Amino acid sequence: MSKTLPEINVSVTFRHTESTPALKSYATEKVTHCLRKYINNSADVQIVLSVQKRDHVVEVVLRTKGFDITAKEITEDLYSAIDKVVDNLDKQMRKRKERMQDHKHQVAPQA
Repeated sequence: MSKTLPEINVSVTFRHTESTPALKSYATEKVTHCLRKYINNSADVQIVLSVQKRDHVVEVVLRTKGFDITAKEITEDLYSAIDKVVDNLDKQMRKRKERMQDHKHQVAPQA
């Protein structure tokens, strides 16, 4: 029996830089691969790739049922910024998952 994958709607926006299919697919692939480990239902993801002088900025906003997460990284290269923002997202999602598991396993004190 195969597990159905959650639907992750990704939109990529380019600001002050040229849109390239390679960058778009790289960002989409990396972010969805990271999120599939943690998300059980549908989610909307907004990825913004921008260049401000020498800074390359990647911002990811995740909206799903029950919570929102935002991650932002600035480097000198968009590809490395994407990698860093994915690491940041992974860390936030892992922390959230651990909190949820800890919350489930707490026993209510007896009165």
